[in-house]
Amino acid sequence: MSTNPNESKLPTPEELEAEITAFSKERTECETKAKELLLQEDPLKGIFYPQEIFQIKQDMLRLETEILFRKNKLARMRFEQ
Repeated sequence: MSTNPNESKLPTPEELEAEITAFSKERTECETKAKELLLQEDPLKGIFYPQEIFQIKQDMLRLETEILFRKNKLARMRFEQ
């Protein structure tokens, strides 16, 4: 077995769980920020934040995908044991 430092190593279940937790926290922060921006909008004054809200929602979707990817990887690791 080679000990090449450039080889990709498989993450441990603990690492995956830590990443899931971090991504979940980041997603919650995005959700809070999106809600704040929605509450700050004022149609009567012409105050809107469509680009910011769209970007935040895109980030939330990305984070959900990352979470799902890691949950699936974790389940696969547990299944193979």
